[in-house]
Amino acid sequence: MLSFVVIIICLSHAILISGSPPIVLWHGMGDSCCNPLSLGTIIKLLKRQLPGPYILSLRIGSNIVEDTSNGFFMNVNHQIDYVCKLLNSDENLSQGYHAIGFSQGGQFLRAIAQRCPNPPMLNLISIGGQHQGVFGFPRCPGDNETICNYIRDLLRFGAYESFVQNHLVQAEYWHDPHKETTYRKASIFLADINQEQTFNEAYKTNLLKIRNLILVKFLRDTMVTPHESEHFGFYEENNTSKIIPLRESSLYLNDLLGLKIMDEQSRIKFLESDTDHLQFTDQWFIDNIIPYLQD
Repeated sequence: MLSFVVIIICLSHAILISGSPPIVLWHGMGDSCCNPLSLGTIIKLLKRQLPGPYILSLRIGSNIVEDTSNGFFMNVNHQIDYVCKLLNSDENLSQGYHAIGFSQGGQFLRAIAQRCPNPPMLNLISIGGQHQGVFGFPRCPGDNETICNYIRDLLRFGAYESFVQNHLVQAEYWHDPHKETTYRKASIFLADINQEQTFNEAYKTNLLKIRNLILVKFLRDTMVTPHESEHFGFYEENNTSKIIPLRESSLYLNDLLGLKIMDEQSRIKFLESDTDHLQFTDQWFIDNIIPYLQD
């Protein structure tokens, strides 16, 4: 009879059971690791559909309140360093793990793949991640309207001012197509991981180590502007009426991250949900995401 050990860690809602590969989750803006209505639901769904994976839902901070706040105000590079150390010290992940990022958690986990190749990431699943950034903040998630209004004021004040860049998460992936030169120079996170400043060979080498990059775009997204960023598309410079898709972008054509290689090897999966931001059904998740978590 197969024996197994179950370890429950309240800190991160992690479960260890011998079975399918471990899974690491990173929530989106305004959410937390352990919200029973969001990632809590995902964790239950994963446990129903898979044979006992170890699930680590990342908490950035010492409690849920800090975790939620840090999704707005903790320097993203500091968050990446924090998570790198957390993953590296977790023996349950030593043989590799699948990563699922929700909304901004998608680009954050991509940064993990590029900067922290150990333990090895297997598949990277980005559900609504904004990989070319955003140029708009149209809708506030959850009950965070006061915070969102403050963020809008800061972005209007100057998204590329050093104080704003260092203390406002959303400014760190704010991408103004009318200020491309300023963006490339001042962005302390997105421009770096997208190789728009100094080219970092390790970023390409490390991203190519993952098996597959699964990108989910929401066709009726009212939170991400432009929603094509979820598939690495973005506005043409100085023209918000035209989208440059991934395969026509300099990031792809110059293969700065290895995306062209991965695409030619059919290792990039472009998925869609005909819904608003993160509003997928359980069945959609079972049909489209679970297959990438099974081995």
